[in-house]
Amino acid sequence: MPAGQGKYDVLCTFVREGASAQAAAVIIVGGSLGDGFSVQTRDPAFLRALPKMLEFMAREIRASLAEDFPEAH
Repeated sequence: MPAGQGKYDVLCTFVREGASAQAAAVIIVGGSLGDGFSVQTRDPAFLRALPKMLEFMAREIRASLAEDFPEAH
């Protein structure tokens, strides 16, 4: 993951603080600054767990799509 300020860090901060969360991940597709993402946390355990969380989400999305659109598979 790149270090330093990303193009959507301000938005991610807004989301994290607005939710009073310890961590936030924001994914932007077709945004005013282009595609991108930002992840913020002070907890290294969150960053270590993030890939597994994203893989779980991807499996859930695929399963839901297979149920809703079986002809696409």
